[in-house]
Amino acid sequence: MTKIIVANWKMNPKSLKEARVIFKETYTLARGIKNAKIVVCPPFPYLFLSGNFKSKNVFLGAQNVAKDGEGSYTGEVSSNMLKNMSVNYVIVGHSERRFLGENDNIINKKIFNLLKNKITPILCVGENKRDHDGFYLSFVKEQLKNCLNEIPKAQIKNIIIAYEPVWAIGKGAVREATKEEFLEMKIFIKKVISDIYDANTAHSVSILYGGSVNPLNAESFVKGGEADGLLVGRDSLNSKKFGDILNVATQ
Repeated sequence: MTKIIVANWKMNPKSLKEARVIFKETYTLARGIKNAKIVVCPPFPYLFLSGNFKSKNVFLGAQNVAKDGEGSYTGEVSSNMLKNMSVNYVIVGHSERRFLGENDNIINKKIFNLLKNKITPILCVGENKRDHDGFYLSFVKEQLKNCLNEIPKAQIKNIIIAYEPVWAIGKGAVREATKEEFLEMKIFIKKVISDIYDANTAHSVSILYGGSVNPLNAESFVKGGEADGLLVGRDSLNSKKFGDILNVATQ
């Protein structure tokens, strides 16, 4: 099965020169990968750099998009603009965006606009903490129901879902998530989608893992956790580490 590996550069690197180098190294790495789609999501100012490189299995993504299609919204970037920049994928609902005030209703509008422009949304969901009573399951269920509200069944197959347990991410991480915890969530997410739509629709959706992915844990989530791919953060900026992730995730 073709894996989907998403490189989220976040607000990096600092210079255009560095961005050009990372693009070049990523495209070079991709040449040896046959069974994966690699999605590179740089900050907006670096999107144009992708035009300097060509590869059948590397696609351009963005880290954000406006909830509105057009209008007087200073500082916003529309899905139509991204389409004209040859962007194929956009990350929506990332926990770092949610911390800045985005809610499920805003994310839902972004998804509608992206689908309208035939861009694939990568919808991030995930709980802030795990509890012994299972309330984290209802939290993720609510995120899914709200973010997918009134999205037509025929469009669900065009959405990728990335599970990112917030408690396992970054400097404030409580601990790393396990492959068993991801597999539980993958099954649960499929169940929620099945309840909203049907089993065939749920089966068509790719579920990625994204939570401090690194060369040491990537294989466990793809193999043991049966992830359809990975959402990689800081290690996607390091060609050695990202190359190792690609290799272990696609073997």
